[in-house]
Amino acid sequence: MAMPIVDEATVEELDLPGRHLRWVVTKESTGAQYCTMAVIRVAPGSRVRPAHSHPNGEEIIYIINGHGRVLIDGEVEQVKAGCAVLFPKGKIHMLENLSDEEMKVACFFAPPAGLENYAFFEDVDFPPDAS
Repeated sequence: MAMPIVDEATVEELDLPGRHLRWVVTKESTGAQYCTMAVIRVAPGSRVRPAHSHPNGEEIIYIINGHGRVLIDGEVEQVKAGCAVLFPKGKIHMLENLSDEEMKVACFFAPPAGLENYAFFEDVDFPPDAS
């Protein structure tokens, strides 16, 4: 069985639209059966693209540093370091870094998720008057 401790720096980083992502906690890396956890880095002024949802589960993000905004099912809210945000099952969401520093975010998924079970929505974006 895999060890239940993972050093984020040892995990391959994926270069995805609007963010760099590392799947830190997975069944393969830790033996976790009921959740996964990723860390993303979002450059200043960048948006995690495309908007997406998780049809089979929930995601909770925790902002470690930086500030910005989230779009959840058409609603926009401000977020900053120390905020936890629930993206409910099936709700379309996005994250944008409005700070002048890199935003770092821990993302928790239950049940376990991976990019293969995201639903993507290329035509969804933040409303033009929401900032």
